[in-house]
Amino acid sequence: MYSCKYDCPVRFEWDEEKNQLNIRKHGIDFNDVPEMFRQPMLALRDERFEYPEARWIGMGWINAWVSVVAYTERQGDVIRIISARRATRREVTRYVETVQKL
Repeated sequence: MYSCKYDCPVRFEWDEEKNQLNIRKHGIDFNDVPEMFRQPMLALRDERFEYPEARWIGMGWINAWVSVVAYTERQGDVIRIISARRATRREVTRYVETVQKL
């Protein structure tokens, strides 16, 4: 697990249809996700499956909630958001404990 903060300018992209599904399912709009990348966050490489490109799981604050975001980093400083949801209690505990150690 890495702690990071994106200090360089990055662009965000996503599929708008997927965003609308995410809003209905998880209540998080992808338009709010860049907030998480502007502050200290945790990132973990998602190796559960073989994806066509490197996939990351980020944990950080979005709208006063610890949230979990799946994303990829693309060429040209572009981050593509795949999904976003509120963290579970267990994930919040893990996030808080890890951040306190930094």
